[in-house]
Amino acid sequence: MALRKILTYPDPFLRKKCAPVEEIDGEVLKLLDDMAETMYGARGVGLAASQIGVDKRVAVIDISPRNTGADEEGEEEEEEGTEYEGPGLIELINPEIISSEGQVIAEEACLSIPGFTSDVKRKQRVVIEAYDREGRLMEIEASELLARVFQHEIDHLDGILFIDRLPRLKRELIKRKIEKELGKEEKRYAVL
Repeated sequence: MALRKILTYPDPFLRKKCAPVEEIDGEVLKLLDDMAETMYGARGVGLAASQIGVDKRVAVIDISPRNTGADEEGEEEEEEGTEYEGPGLIELINPEIISSEGQVIAEEACLSIPGFTSDVKRKQRVVIEAYDREGRLMEIEASELLARVFQHEIDHLDGILFIDRLPRLKRELIKRKIEKELGKEEKRYAVL
């Protein structure tokens, strides 16, 4: 396993619609392992292959409190004694949303747009189909945070960022803030 570099906005690769995986081989299995390690290293709850510059419809997700470092009340969890009955690491190959219902607005963030969050409208409940690492077709029904993360990561595989889901005015405001921050970063490095 290896940590991979996470691409950040406005990298054009983030806008690429990823190609389906044709065969689950050693390269895809290594990609899944690397993506999980990269997601955990960045303390994210999901990561799509496009975020690390790979043109494959592959994503990993883990919304468990031990991954986020907080319990359900948002407080830091203790190392020992914490139990969690959630799904743990979910590996998705060629995921697709096959049904959805309801709407809910909640805050989202993204490893490819660090330091920025916004409320995003998503479907409240989704059913997805995807293949696991053994090539078995799975169907997963999800609501709340898991449904949101599925939608967020599948959007990445389609070249869509969470800021694209915002109203135009809010989206432009966030893009300007990001560009301003990027400008500060570039100036900081230029001085060195």
